[in-house]
Amino acid sequence: MGRLVLLGFIFLIISNQSFADDDHNDAYRLLRSGDILPLEKILEISRKQITGRILEVELEHEDNQFIYEIEVLDKKGIVWEIKINAATGTILDVEQD
Repeated sequence: MGRLVLLGFIFLIISNQSFADDDHNDAYRLLRSGDILPLEKILEISRKQITGRILEVELEHEDNQFIYEIEVLDKKGIVWEIKINAATGTILDVEQD
C-alpha cells in the first residue's frame, strides 16, 4: 500500500491556488492526519463514474474544503472533470471539460 501512496503522489499535481509549488509535504501531512483520503481511494471512486485514462489530478482548497479535481479521457475521446471531496470521497460534480 505504501507503494500505491507513493505512486499516487507522483501523479498528484498541487495547484498554485492551494499550495506553494514545492509544498507537496502539506498534502502528505493532510493524508497522514486523516484530513484527506488516499489518492488511490479517490481514483477508485472516480473510476466508478468515468472509466478511461487519467490525464491530471489536482488537490485544491475551495470553500473551506479540500477537493480533488480529476481529468479523465474516456474511450470516446471526451475529457471529463470529476470533483471529489478529498475528506469524504463524495462526488461533487462530473462534467465534460
